[in-house]
Amino acid sequence: MSELRLLTSELEEAAVTGKDPAGNDYRYLTLTWTSQLAEEHNMTHREIELAALNQGIIPDRYQRSIGTLGLEGQGKLLKSAVGVVGAGGLGGFVLELLARMGIGKLVVVDGDSFTDSNLNRQLFSSEATLGCSKAETAAGRIAAVNSATEVEAHHLIGDAANLPALLQGCDLVIDCLDNLPSRFALEKVCGQLGLILIHGAIAGFLGQVAVIRPDQPLLEAIYGPLSESGITKGVEVQLGNPAATPAMLASWQACEAVKILAGLEGVLAGNKLLIIDMQSAESYQVEVTS
Repeated sequence: MSELRLLTSELEEAAVTGKDPAGNDYRYLTLTWTSQLAEEHNMTHREIELAALNQGIIPDRYQRSIGTLGLEGQGKLLKSAVGVVGAGGLGGFVLELLARMGIGKLVVVDGDSFTDSNLNRQLFSSEATLGCSKAETAAGRIAAVNSATEVEAHHLIGDAANLPALLQGCDLVIDCLDNLPSRFALEKVCGQLGLILIHGAIAGFLGQVAVIRPDQPLLEAIYGPLSESGITKGVEVQLGNPAATPAMLASWQACEAVKILAGLEGVLAGNKLLIIDMQSAESYQVEVTS
């Protein structure tokens, strides 16, 4: 019996039949069986999960996502690679959410280490991780959350020189930065690589997100020409970043990424800036033109 046929047979034997929260029967694969089959066949957890999905067997960790994504959508996420530039306030929550959704590979770029002032809002920041690399701490957290997600952690500041090589092979990129020069450089690199960039920024109880297509840059339309404004930091330096704001906006960014990668409808239009004001409990879209 070939290795593929043997795995197919073993997956069928390992599959458990249960009922989902709606009372419908479904077949699922436990994490214990995923780990055992991966070891026996010298395969990754991701490869086992993809093989199970191809047979209509749901890795049970994703059972609560299938109603929205479907088997095909979940498979697309597992085959996807996402670059996340910045692993602080926004980036920590984005990485956590994408790992739990089952993104196959995450490329993390951040040259900073945790300090006391990060403790109020950054998910991977704790008293025990102070002084530790944000990128490397993120990699450890992701490995603990989802063993099917491959992680590349780069403890360095992303710039125009190194980002093209670091982000090569990604399907899209998420902007979780905190300064305008780096954001502009990232947008330019994504344009060169033909990658969608999901921009996000926060200030106080306010957040904004945009889905920037590679042929339609938007940052200059949002912030003005970088060389003329002389501004390097956004309004967040005055208003600060209370804990709930990065969690809220990161959820929007992660959701846009999942919709794009899974082929779902409702992706934010490329000429729209979504603004969410948590203080007034309002959200609205603004059309921006480059």
